[in-house]
Amino acid sequence: MRDDEGFEEYVSARWVTLHRLALLLTASDGTAQELVQETLEKVYVVWPRVAGMDSPDAYVRRVMVNALTSQHRRAFRRREVVVADPPEIAVPPAYEGDLADHDLLWPLVCALPPRQRAVVVLRYYEDLSEREIADELGCSAGTVKSTAHDAMTALRRAVAALATTAQEVDR
Repeated sequence: MRDDEGFEEYVSARWVTLHRLALLLTASDGTAQELVQETLEKVYVVWPRVAGMDSPDAYVRRVMVNALTSQHRRAFRRREVVVADPPEIAVPPAYEGDLADHDLLWPLVCALPPRQRAVVVLRYYEDLSEREIADELGCSAGTVKSTAHDAMTALRRAVAALATTAQEVDR
């Protein structure tokens, strides 16, 4: 028997958290909403099984990351919407004190390949351990470590390049 009420309660309680994770993974509100919707569609089909799990959130996060990875593999799903004025992206209140760091780092994180971005988001924004990330992504903890290392190396290089560019402009 389907537990639609339980699913609706779960979605109501976790929507903000799921949307925030999707927004961090995609860096686009529209794409994030689509990702959450796609994830919830997949979870709804198996909800009775998911509801009985020790950690439904872990399962839902894994479905979300897998859906994102699948989207990036399908070139025909990539869409660009041209608008006259790009929308303003609101900075979450948690970042208001570190606005300069957020404004500097977030575009660099968004430029990372999907798997590296997923590891960075799950590790530093969701505060999951390497083992938990490995479980979410279906890989080994060593793969998570090397992916995180590659991502951090790319971010350091990008920050250094920005600093060098800024120094040249000041001259």
